[in-house]
Amino acid sequence: METETATRWLTDAEQCAWRTHLEVNRLLTYQLEKDLQPFGLTMNDYEILVNLSESEGVRMRMSDLAAATMQSKSRLSHQITRMENAGLVRRENCESDRRGLFAVLTEHGTDMMRKVAPHHVASVRRHFIDLLAEEDLEHLRTSLRPVAERLRTQRGKP
Repeated sequence: METETATRWLTDAEQCAWRTHLEVNRLLTYQLEKDLQPFGLTMNDYEILVNLSESEGVRMRMSDLAAATMQSKSRLSHQITRMENAGLVRRENCESDRRGLFAVLTEHGTDMMRKVAPHHVASVRRHFIDLLAEEDLEHLRTSLRPVAERLRTQRGKP
């Protein structure tokens, strides 16, 4: 027999914390995106460039890149096509798996990262990091860690 449990509605304090989180997330994403516009990049573009620049051989399997950026393979494919057209990345066949493809950071993509990264970091500092005390940043990190761990586990990523 199925038992019905009562909804645990958010308290005023919980609702305020949740809505503040949502607002900060939207506003911060908007601002960081706006600060990337002069470079002709979106946050998705930048995230892909970061992942590729930090990976061995500045390349990743498309399936791994899709997982790392939480995009569907189809959406990532369209994104990579746009980035290829801009000369930031290229695709390479995977020799060990004929169906597999790599996304590879081009020299132009590397140059773009060198140019944009300092501006992006300054934007993150200006709109987030520098507005919080060091102990608040530590508290935020430790408070959000269990949420991130639970969500990663649910995605099947340790």
